[in-house]
Amino acid sequence: MTASVKTKVRVTRPARTKAERDRLIEQHLPLVKFLACRIAHKLPQHISLEDLISAGVLGLIDAAAKYDGAREVQFKTYAEIRIRGAILDSLRRNDWAPRRLRRSERAIEEAYAVLENRFKRAATDEEVAAYLGLPLPEFHQLLGELEGVGLGGFVSLTATGEGERQDLLNYLPCAPEADPCYRLERQEAERRLIQAIDQLPTKERQVIALYYYEELTMKEIGKVLGITESRVCQLHTKAVLRLRASLKYEDFRGQTVGSSSKV
Repeated sequence: MTASVKTKVRVTRPARTKAERDRLIEQHLPLVKFLACRIAHKLPQHISLEDLISAGVLGLIDAAAKYDGAREVQFKTYAEIRIRGAILDSLRRNDWAPRRLRRSERAIEEAYAVLENRFKRAATDEEVAAYLGLPLPEFHQLLGELEGVGLGGFVSLTATGEGERQDLLNYLPCAPEADPCYRLERQEAERRLIQAIDQLPTKERQVIALYYYEELTMKEIGKVLGITESRVCQLHTKAVLRLRASLKYEDFRGQTVGSSSKV
């Protein structure tokens, strides 16, 4: 082997002691319950909060074991991703949504994409229901059933390739603000999302702002807007489906988006 051949050397951090890991876990246990409760608000009542918390605790333990302070990412930020990812993974493994609802979810996304491209404005409930071939009350009932089905639909916390789960944090540079490509991609993603949010109907835009930016619960949002909690949930579901359709079919120009518009 010549001297010109370079050998990759992986520098590993010193192992954290068990006492340090236990302290991190104990300090961040309230974060598990907080995140589990927020996710539970989007799910049907038969989904056990205790099961979500248990999955989240496993995510926290995993975070404490794998956290690398050299990456310049705060433990709380890293733990949030691990906890939320563990909870979402547990929901996916025990998928509670029937295939009928998964098909309906895709059909509604398609309806929003097609109609809003056609009309150049937000599609009304009546227009979406007509596109799907459903009576309006049945469409509203379907939105209620879909509450929480699209959980985690905007950003995937883990990537799967060749049957292997990969932590996306492994691909984050230590100082992303110094990476021009990272800044450009982030700016483009933010631009697309802001543009899609700006195009939402007023009430849906308010729900998204209060839920994701002000971090209010559905019940608190209902009090702020003067509407019922179930109405807030319906507006949230429509907003999420509408945003996902906008981002997924951004380049749609009148082609057939899906195989069928019927649910």
